[in-house]
Amino acid sequence: MQRKIVRRVVDGVLLLDKPQGLSSNAALQTARRLLGAAKAGHTGTLDPMASGLLPLTFGEATKFSQILLDADKTYEAVVQLGIETDSGDAEGAVVATRPVAVAGAQLEAVLACFRGEIEQIPPMYSALKRDGKALYEYARAGIEVERAPRRVCIHALDLLSFDADRFTLRVACSKGTYIRSLAMDIGTALGCGAHLCGLRRTAIGRFRVDEAVTLAQLEAAAEVERDRLLAPVDALVADFPALELDADAARGLLQGRVLSLATGTSGEAGKISRVYGPAGFLGLGQWQDDGRLAPRRLIATGDEPRAGA
Repeated sequence: MQRKIVRRVVDGVLLLDKPQGLSSNAALQTARRLLGAAKAGHTGTLDPMASGLLPLTFGEATKFSQILLDADKTYEAVVQLGIETDSGDAEGAVVATRPVAVAGAQLEAVLACFRGEIEQIPPMYSALKRDGKALYEYARAGIEVERAPRRVCIHALDLLSFDADRFTLRVACSKGTYIRSLAMDIGTALGCGAHLCGLRRTAIGRFRVDEAVTLAQLEAAAEVERDRLLAPVDALVADFPALELDADAARGLLQGRVLSLATGTSGEAGKISRVYGPAGFLGLGQWQDDGRLAPRRLIATGDEPRAGA
């Protein structure tokens, strides 16, 4: 007889250092199993070939995953010159090889062209949808479809090392940036082609990979210690200003009411605040044009303590 898996309520954020070779969903399901969590999600996937920071959300924290999906990211990327692949990375089939004769000064000059706002054409091997089907499904069938360029921002592009036909970059970028496309475009600009042969995500918003734990560390921890590895739900919204409500106002917000608060207690119209009551974090509120606070995204509350809360 198959053993029944018992799930429990777990609320919080696990900063995971995903290993190379594992899909984001496989990493999520392993962490969920180890925590026994009833509800889990992630804040944007990493390709199996990539390693690094993968924040996982559990319980009420899943309501705020979009915040990290929209956040800036930082990567360390290893680029191989002279070899192009069909996928733009090391997992693809080689489609072209060219000799490489690139000097450091030439590389630096090309990198300067990719800093700031640029346009990228998403790679065929991506999860973007076309007519309800992911682009990578077309690519695997040998079909290439037209993709519209997308505007992204490269906040920083630093050369960490360069050795003849391979170099390492630190890339700080806006959401929606494809590092594979960046590698290929740099190779095209240098005239020798290139592909991405290594990728590690080191930061998402305020979170850093050196704060993260590995799956091995999570598994090695005693069951009672695993919940302590979770950051609280409000860690995801720490960049919003905090607002404290008294018990009556907190109750009203949780009931869905728009609040008129004391004179001098208001925010700029359209802005978001993270809201707390006597029992702790309640969720997000949004300021209206008339100075009142409307509920934006709230967490479930109750008298029972919740793991990771």
